[in-house]
Amino acid sequence: MIVHTKFSFNEMVKIANSCDYSYDGLFFYAVKTTGIFCRPSCKSRSPNKENITFFLTSEEAKRAGFRPCKRCQPDLMKFDPKMDLINDTKAYIQGHYKEKFTLQQLAQNIGISPYYLGRLFKEYTARTPRAYLESIRVRRAVHLLKSTDLSIIDICYEVGFQSASSFYHAFQKQTQHTPQQYRKEISYDL
Repeated sequence: MIVHTKFSFNEMVKIANSCDYSYDGLFFYAVKTTGIFCRPSCKSRSPNKENITFFLTSEEAKRAGFRPCKRCQPDLMKFDPKMDLINDTKAYIQGHYKEKFTLQQLAQNIGISPYYLGRLFKEYTARTPRAYLESIRVRRAVHLLKSTDLSIIDICYEVGFQSASSFYHAFQKQTQHTPQQYRKEISYDL
């Protein structure tokens, strides 16, 4: 079963293989050969792509006959007030990724100190709020490179980067390609 999310099958496979906590709750993946389902952040061995299926909820995975992983316990919903702060921070960043804002402004919006927000966010997501913001901007840039004819510099500013050099640096760091190389590669794939 492929779920209807904002991510493609290949993107969800990549997310599951990266063990990224920031995607927990957005979907679950199950491994056909083991009969187990996990959260995207599970540290278990990465399964082969052909053995993965995705679900929006843990209940859907259970109904399909998969059992929860004992390692990541995807069926347990735990109340964690710190996680609410993380989710509020992610929501703010996702809603304002095009804007220029500081950690101070972000923390003020969330209602905690910048130092505590930075430390807490890194503890829960394994990256800084700035790195999370850059990943959203780069993902959006990838989408625009695939789906529009906008110039690379227009895409840079459209997704919220303040300079071309910071855009190129973040894009290459996350995709291992320059924006030009990426656009050329996807045009060859078409």
